[in-house]
Amino acid sequence: MVLHRGGSLYRGERNNDLLKVKPYDDAEARVVGHVPGKGRHGGRLGALLVETPEGKRFKLGTGLTDAERENPPPVGSWVTYRYNGVNPSGLPRFARFMRIRDDVPNR
Repeated sequence: MVLHRGGSLYRGERNNDLLKVKPYDDAEARVVGHVPGKGRHGGRLGALLVETPEGKRFKLGTGLTDAERENPPPVGSWVTYRYNGVNPSGLPRFARFMRIRDDVPNR
């Protein structure tokens, strides 16, 4: 969806009168493993292997900071991720890490 400032005139170029809004969902998943990094992330975390409450497993590697890759969330902790819809298989599309859920105890 693109929002357009009401009082501005049309210009056939990028400008600050237009704002592109991409809807997204967020959800929680439990960390069940760590995937080692390659290339730039060699020697530290490449991705988190997470499991949703429904039992779906997938890798979550985008959105992690360098500090989070050096000291990743422990196995058993819960994380929040953001995504744009689901694939036909039921896995989230374009999932990216948002934060560690400190308010949910590790199980």
